[in-house]
Amino acid sequence: MATEIKAPTFPESVADGVVATWHKKPGEACSRDELLVDIETDKVVLEVVAPADGVLKEILKNEDDTVLSAEVIAIFEAGAAASASAPAAESAPAAEVTAAQEEPILSPAARKMADEKGIDHAAIAGTGKGGRVTKEDVVRHAEQKPAPASAVQASSAPQVEATTPVFAGERTEKRVPMTRLRARVAQRLVEAQQTAAMLTTFNEVNMKPVMELRARYKDQFEKRHGVRLGFMSFFVKACAEALRRYPAVNASIDGNDIVYHGYQDIGVAVSSDRGLVVPILRNAENMSLADVEAKIREYGKKAQGGKLDIEDMTGGTFTISNGGVFGSLLSTPILNPPQSAILGMHKIQERPMAVNGQVEILPMMNLALSYDHRLLDGKEAVTFLVTIKELLEDPARILLEL
Repeated sequence: MATEIKAPTFPESVADGVVATWHKKPGEACSRDELLVDIETDKVVLEVVAPADGVLKEILKNEDDTVLSAEVIAIFEAGAAASASAPAAESAPAAEVTAAQEEPILSPAARKMADEKGIDHAAIAGTGKGGRVTKEDVVRHAEQKPAPASAVQASSAPQVEATTPVFAGERTEKRVPMTRLRARVAQRLVEAQQTAAMLTTFNEVNMKPVMELRARYKDQFEKRHGVRLGFMSFFVKACAEALRRYPAVNASIDGNDIVYHGYQDIGVAVSSDRGLVVPILRNAENMSLADVEAKIREYGKKAQGGKLDIEDMTGGTFTISNGGVFGSLLSTPILNPPQSAILGMHKIQERPMAVNGQVEILPMMNLALSYDHRLLDGKEAVTFLVTIKELLEDPARILLEL
């Protein structure tokens, strides 16, 4: 029985998608829920799986083709057996057949990296689900790859005179198309800088109180709630309280109108193999520290596995970006339109600080708040950031809403 394979139904915020990778060929047998094709949108990569055991009969949309929401992209026949569409393969040498059967399944990011590095796909050991090769597998293979024989011979050869000309290695270049997600991120960043009157204010926070509280209760917290107590939950709750006090920071501009939101949907920027994504903590003002940590952990796993849904990243009234995990000491984050502000966290570093006339070594973090000056005045932005600083330096105020 022939069945139409359709692209996923995109939400209103996503106009179309692009066929990234077909994992099955026409005439090839498929098991139920086996991955057929990846469709890349400007937010996430969506996977389309087989509806039943059967055969992929015909592909209607090839790789790099643009597809609309719920558009038919292939024909699938349930219950059918794989066709012998390639008789030449049956008569091929056994070694060639074995190699074809052992061709691993690569994720789009892994395939792109392997091609860029010139690595044979069949030589990479996959550790993903069903033996799928991930980007980390490619990186691991590249690090373990032995040096070419020519390089070994060159290192063991006697030294030549200094007058012998030394030729540089091959100067190769490779042009690859920008992924749809990366192109959309680039477009939004440029739009933010071109349309908003963006300004950044800075402050610093003493992280010692939060670190001491975390060290004191982290074991009990994990035992009680099943998740680790991190720093991000304190920042989310501090931002939620500060947004409640300064609703203009939580607002957005829509044409000539200012839209004030009666909820705090805080986005947390996450780096994934396919680019920067910002999943949303909805109604963060009503979430506990444990709720925040559990949701961030869930989003982190989904981001690394490419499983984030479009709904996970739609909306948001404020964003937190943590460049500190990569070692950044100071940055000026770019707004995430149509939001009016974004908070940048940075690396915690011990510094000598003057405390009551005495010099103490304290774990300090720089904070950066970029905001849209069309909507926010300097006073509101600065006092908002100072409020976050005060809440973090006395965490009890977060619980007491002081």
